[in-house]
Parts: sequence; C-alpha cells; structure tokens
Amino acid sequence: MPLQIIVVGAGIGGLCTAIALQQAGHSVKVFEKSQFKGEVGAALLLTPNGERVLSHLGFDLTMARADEMTCWEIVDGVTLQILDRTRLNDSRERYGAPLHTVHRADLHQELLRLASCPSERGGHLDIHLATRVVTAHVNGWVELDDGTRHEADLIVAADGLHSILRDMVIGDEYPQLSQPTPSGMSAFRFLIPTPLLQHDEHFQELVKVKGRGSTVFADTQHQTERHLVWYDCQNGQVQNFVGIHATRKEGEDDLKALMAAEFGHFHPSLVHIVQVAPSVTDWPLSIHEPLPVWHRGSIVLIGDAAHPMLPFGGQGANQAIEDAGALGALLTGVHSPAQLPRRLQLFEKVRRLRASRIQVLSKTRLGKEKAVEEELRQYADSPEMDIPTTFQERYQHDFA
Repeated sequence: MPLQIIVVGAGIGGLCTAIALQQAGHSVKVFEKSQFKGEVGAALLLTPNGERVLSHLGFDLTMARADEMTCWEIVDGVTLQILDRTRLNDSRERYGAPLHTVHRADLHQELLRLASCPSERGGHLDIHLATRVVTAHVNGWVELDDGTRHEADLIVAADGLHSILRDMVIGDEYPQLSQPTPSGMSAFRFLIPTPLLQHDEHFQELVKVKGRGSTVFADTQHQTERHLVWYDCQNGQVQNFVGIHATRKEGEDDLKALMAAEFGHFHPSLVHIVQVAPSVTDWPLSIHEPLPVWHRGSIVLIGDAAHPMLPFGGQGANQAIEDAGALGALLTGVHSPAQLPRRLQLFEKVRRLRASRIQVLSKTRLGKEKAVEEELRQYADSPEMDIPTTFQERYQHDFA
C-alpha cells in the first residue's frame, strides 16, 4: 500500500519532495497557501549536489532556461582585479554534474511540469493552492483555515523560513532556537534585462573581466562583509545582482539611491549598473542556529523549515533539493507506516549534520571559511573528518 503523505508548502523544497515521493509510489497532497504556482524572486545557483537529485527526478535544464557556470571568482570591487578564480569546466567529471544559474520562476515551472507526469510506481500527486495549513499534530493530521482536518501517515513541513510546524518538532526543549539572530546585514537585489545593457559601455567594461559564472566583487577597502554578487540567467537574457551590506535604518525608502551610496566607492561601472536598475529590493538577513532534531512523530522538517541559511555559498535551494532526494530514496519500497520511524531516523542521520555544516558556512562569504572552523567541528560526521577551511575545500565539501 502507498503511504498517504501531506506536504505543506509548494516552494522549491516542497515541490521537489512531493515529486520524489510520488515517483517512489506514494499518494501525495501538497497544500500551498499562495494562489500562485510560480516562485517569485531572483535567480539562484544549482550546484552539482542539487543537480544530481534534479536529474534523477527528470528535471530538464534546457526547459528551465538554465545557464551553465564554468567558473567561480572573486574580484576586487574597486579595481576589478581578479583575486581568485576557480575553474569549474571539469565539474561533471569531478562531481557528477555541472553548475547552472536559473531563475526561480523557471525552476518552479519545470518542477510543476514534473509534478504533472505520471509515476512509474503508481504514485499520485495533487497540488491544492490557496489552501492554508493553520496547525498540525505529530499524530498525523493537519487542519486548514476552512476548519477541515486531513490525516496522513507523514507530514512534510516545507513551509519555509516562517514555518508554523517547526515548533511542533523542536517543542519547548530548545526555546533559544525559535527566534533568529539579526546578522546585521541585508541583501539588496535586482534583475536587469540584458537587452537594456547591450550598448552600455559600463556593462561592456565589466563583461571584459567577468568569467562565465558567479562573480563576487569584494570590498577590499574596508574590513566588512560588503560585496556584490553577479551572474546571469534565462539563457543570458537577464542579469542578476545581489549586494550584501550593513542593515540600513528603517524609514529609508529610496533603495536604489541607498544601494548606489553603499557601493559608491566601488568601480564606477558597477555603480552605474546599480543606477540603471529598474528597481531594487532589500531583505534583512538573519542567523538561524542548526536544529538538534528534524522530526517528531509524523512530522518531518525540510528546506528552510529545517535549515534556513544565509546566501553566502548559494546552497539554500540545493540543500532543500538534497532533502527531497534523501526522503524519496529512503521511502522507496516503504509500504507500511510502521516503517516510518526508522526511515525518518535514517533521514535525519544522513542529512542533519551535513546540512548544519553548510548552514554554518553560509554565514561567511567565499574565502572566509576559516572564521567558522571551530563551529563547523561541532557538526562533523566524526572527530577525524576534515573540515572545509578554504574556498576550494568548501565547494568540494558542498558539491560532494
């Protein structure tokens, strides 16, 4: 008999998990509070660890308009001098998959296509939009905002950063984990269509120094975490920029002017790109400590509900995808709810420490891994495990 599974949330992690469990032969219902199927927001990185799972699920990178990355580089934001460049041309041979950049909306649309495909093992998947889960119980039921109650053998909490199910798993034993700690940093974000820049001399100046991949423009004049990240997506038709900076004071509303001022000492061509951006958003970044438990009773946490991360390293979405792959693999061939406790223990064993290490690494930008070495050791698989302390060791750890 297939398991009856409810997935709360239809973001990247929730949809990937629902697809993996459907393909494992189970009956899956997804409850999503939004009325929209598509992901909003900017672009993200797909790294080999995430891409291997997506490939297993049948994800089509071409249909998702993904752009292949062949390098990861750090550039002086003032002089445009290349400080460090790591070639990724051999990523498929070394890690089993290349790297890509992709817009969230395109990734989400391709996941929706997969969700509509029939399962060879007879699994079933239904997605219910505008359906808000207001509470749940570890005994195996959720309640919707219309008052109806739905039972399941397993409830997957994929309801994101502000998960309503997280506290039901961690309980009252870890009150310090319920509230995040402000990092003191925020992230400016904007997208700009490439056709708007094709004849822009400042853009052409930047293209001369940029490799085909993710470029970090570091602030070499000040000892801060301030930096810009730039990569393209949608087959090169959109340029994605993220600017990490000290959190601004409330009430300052002209975000484009604020971003231009924050990075005003950077190279003039970079400042110009900010000034011609159609619009700029700004998001505060908070630090979430790794959770000691990911499941209780019939509820299991995944994605941002389990391990919310800062953007340094580009692993947030990839770790949610790994969660999906692990659950799908561990629940393949499971036909009785009596098998679930052991399988959920295994899921936590193979995922929690690894994701916690990457969560800790996400607090520091590329090249600063040594700063979190001692904290990383708390989440080593064994005392003998090598902890990543350099840029190269970090991506080897993450991509593995």
